[in-house]
Amino acid sequence: MQLEAAVDRFLAAPSLAEATRRAYRVDLRQFAGWLAARDLTLDDIDVRVLADYASHLARVRPQLASTTVARKLAAVRSFLAFTLGRARVPDVPLAPRRRRRLPDAPRSDEVDALVDALDGEEPLALRNRALVELVYSAGLRSAEAVGLDLRDVDFEQEAVRVRGKGGKERVVPLGEEAAYRVARYLRDARPELARGAEDALFLSARGRRLDTSTLRRLLPHPHRLRHAFATHLLEGGADLRTIQELLGHGSLSTTQVYSHVDGRRLRRVYDRAHPRS
Repeated sequence: MQLEAAVDRFLAAPSLAEATRRAYRVDLRQFAGWLAARDLTLDDIDVRVLADYASHLARVRPQLASTTVARKLAAVRSFLAFTLGRARVPDVPLAPRRRRRLPDAPRSDEVDALVDALDGEEPLALRNRALVELVYSAGLRSAEAVGLDLRDVDFEQEAVRVRGKGGKERVVPLGEEAAYRVARYLRDARPELARGAEDALFLSARGRRLDTSTLRRLLPHPHRLRHAFATHLLEGGADLRTIQELLGHGSLSTTQVYSHVDGRRLRRVYDRAHPRS
C-alpha cells in the first residue's frame, strides 16, 4: 500500500475535526519521511519501529513539549488503526508522561469586567458582547462558537445545540444574560451585517461567518472562559459528570483536571455530610 495515499485517505475521514486534521497532516508527513529514510513500509511497522520513532522524537527534537510528542504519536496510532486495523497497533505506552497543567480560570469578577469592557451600541460591539457572553455561558470552544448557525439557538427551550470535536453534538443550557445579549444582537446588529443567505449566527463586518481569529482578537486566550465556565460550575455545586456532558468531554478523566479548584467546597460538603466530621 502506498504510504502517502494511505495518509491522504486517513486525513479525509469526516470524523476528524479540522484543527486535528491540520495538526495530524504535519505529524504524519514527518512520520512518513522518517519511515522512507529507513526504507520501511507500512507492513514493517511493529512495536519496535514505533518505539524507535518515539525515541527519535525525544532525541532529535528535544525542544518539543511532551504534549506535542504525545500528539504526534497519537496521530500515528490513529492512522495505523484506520489503515491497518486496531489489531496492528501495539498496545504499549510510547509517549512521555505529561505534566498535567491546571486550568487557568479567571475569577467571576474578572469575567464580569472582561465582558463589560466589550459593551457598546454599534453592530460589531453588540456582536462581540453576545459572542463572548455565549462562550462563557455555554463553555464553548472557539471553533464551536463561530460554527453556530441561527437554528442552533433555541430561545424557547433556552438551549444551544453545539457541534463539537469529531462532529459530536451536545445541547447546553442558554443562560439568561447570554440569551438577552444574543437576542439584542439578532434584533439590532445582525440585520446590518447580513449579506445574502449566510446562516451563520455570528457574522463579520463583511457578512461572512466569523473565524476563530476574531475571537482571539477580542480575547487573547478565549479558552480561559471555557475553564471559567467549568470552574465556576464546580464551585457552585455542579458534579463532574454534569460538567463533562456540558463541556463535551469524551472521558471523565479529562474533566477531572478541574477537581483541584474546589477543595474548600469539598471540605464544606464533608463537614455537612459526614457524621463524624
